Amino acid sequence: MKTVLITISVLLFAIHAKAQCSTIGQTPVTAFPVCGVDTFRQTTVPICQNNTVPASSCGSYPDTNPFWYQFTCFQSGTLGFLITPDTLTDDYDWSLFDITNHNPADVFDSSSLLVTYNWSGNTSTESARGYTGITGTSPSGTIDFACATNPQELGGTPPYSDALTINKMPNIIAGHKYLLLVSHYTQTQSGYRLTFNGGTAVITDPGIPSLKSAEIECDHQTIAIKLSKQVRCNSLAADGSDFSLSSASASIVSATGVNCNSGFDMDSIVLTLSNVLPSGNYIISAKIGIDGNTLLDDCNNDIAVGDNESFVIVPIAPTPLDSIVPLACSPTQLQLVFSRPIECSSISTDGSDFGITGPSPVTIQSAAGVCDTNNLTNTININLTSPILTGGIYQIKLAPGIDGNTIIDKCNLQTPSGSTLNFAAADTVSAQFSYQLLLGCKIDRIQFFDDGKNGINQWQWSFDSVAKSTQQNPIESYTIFGNKTAQLIVSNGVCSDTSQTTILLDNTLKASFTSDDHVCPEDKAPFTNTSIGNIVSWSWDFGDGTTSSDSMPEPHSFPQTLNEVDYNVRLIVENAAGCVDTATRQIRKLRSCYIDVPSAFTPNGDSNNDYLYPLNAYKAINLEFRVYNRYGQLVFETKDWTRKWDGTIGGKPQPTGTYVWMLEYINRDTGKKYALKGTTVLIR
Repeated sequence: MKTVLITISVLLFAIHAKAQCSTIGQTPVTAFPVCGVDTFRQTTVPICQNNTVPASSCGSYPDTNPFWYQFTCFQSGTLGFLITPDTLTDDYDWSLFDITNHNPADVFDSSSLLVTYNWSGNTSTESARGYTGITGTSPSGTIDFACATNPQELGGTPPYSDALTINKMPNIIAGHKYLLLVSHYTQTQSGYRLTFNGGTAVITDPGIPSLKSAEIECDHQTIAIKLSKQVRCNSLAADGSDFSLSSASASIVSATGVNCNSGFDMDSIVLTLSNVLPSGNYIISAKIGIDGNTLLDDCNNDIAVGDNESFVIVPIAPTPLDSIVPLACSPTQLQLVFSRPIECSSISTDGSDFGITGPSPVTIQSAAGVCDTNNLTNTININLTSPILTGGIYQIKLAPGIDGNTIIDKCNLQTPSGSTLNFAAADTVSAQFSYQLLLGCKIDRIQFFDDGKNGINQWQWSFDSVAKSTQQNPIESYTIFGNKTAQLIVSNGVCSDTSQTTILLDNTLKASFTSDDHVCPEDKAPFTNTSIGNIVSWSWDFGDGTTSSDSMPEPHSFPQTLNEVDYNVRLIVENAAGCVDTATRQIRKLRSCYIDVPSAFTPNGDSNNDYLYPLNAYKAINLEFRVYNRYGQLVFETKDWTRKWDGTIGGKPQPTGTYVWMLEYINRDTGKKYALKGTTVLIR
């Protein structure tokens, strides 16, 4: 029990004195694969220890006398399980880890993998409450984590949880892989039962195992079987009776699971035959063996009786140059694929086993196999000193390398020197394109051209970042002028290229001009042409019967009149394409520009002399106009001569009487400064 008082020094001595775990299932790497369909029974628990595991705020605990279990979640939900000791007073602890995309041994170092845990002991106090040595998770659980009952013994830190042995059921996630540690704190070899139930998650693999492939070995007396998934090693009958051979030429005498000496399950089996099989077609089938079953996966799903795979035995011959993986654009590596594995040691690393000829020179830099643990490979990568840029048909030829031989297959047969294999390389392509402007008055068009060289058969045009065409030579229309971006992506099915350019559509045509809105009787009206575009002609009409074709006409004199007259001035511009645009502006010829202030005004709302302001101050700059009442109070001021006094202050009408005004300004033409003063009578 963890409630037994023991000094730290004695505890540490006991921990270090324990043997390292070596039994299969007592380390994370050799964990038992389990499912949710059966009760897993562990009859004895060997005394040993691997390491300490983190327990969040509890500190860390040694995995005393452990067994580890692994499973995958196939449907998200809650996980319920119970650990029931054979001796209910025994103290069992546990931790659940999510090891998705992690090495199983990472559980010793990373607390982030923890999902939930319970290190509480079965104390006498708990027994009085009705608790026993049963621990795990269930719908009745009320806690997420539980530290050791006396956590000071193992380096824990407060606060400590109540000594409850049943946790809430944790949520687990579909597709994630989990490890469950069961630690037997009691120093005995008593066993326990592990049962998964009560939760909504599915940890039972729904997949049914089957035969995936069968291959005869070089001796024609050994068959290598590959399965679709892992099956239990203990479901394999050692005499090979789980299988039948379609021929009476030989019988199966034994079956061996690959890696079963260090694990619980396997996906590969080696069958040994009574004698060598002759050339021919064969079928290997699954059946019920002498052990009363076919092969069973970790969830007791069995391979169907009669499930089979065929294989062919041909006369032993050297492995030929088989095929080349289709080349990418500008390849710097060739990948040879062989039907029978090649001995990696027979491949000259400098690539001297191979030579390449074709439309352009190709030099080999090195060669290497993608080798497995048996030093065999079905693939040889040939690295080139420079990429192949010229398209065409090339040939690779086999020759004895610097090691004195060509390549040798797993059956110790050498591929004959002089063997050849043809392969195709694609030309590189260019996406550079040309264009022609087709300018118009309202709509511009651009004709784009691609030469389609080197087998280009795919075009993707984008105009101003919007995909528009897959034609080779499209035409794009524009109604808004300015900079336009065109991008082209081309491909010949292997090689591709991208180019982009910016095209200026500068045939915008806009007529505009500036002038004074008012012209004094003695002045000429200036006109400034602000039109834009590639203009070739200008046509001015001043509205008084006179015209001009100058781009920037001289200041214009309008006729002298007794009254104000409005003239509509018009400018028409034309570009080389014959497009035209028009701008108009109204100019008022004034009757007078003499600045004066009325001697009286009548703000009665009859629209006749309702305001007081400087008249005709068109040429006044830096103007200031002020009005005072008879008490010297400022009643109005402005610097804008068109802003007028309406005879009120704050909206309140002012009384009839005489008001004093002061006017200061500078004459725009002469620069002379004026300071005038006078009176005006407000009449109501």
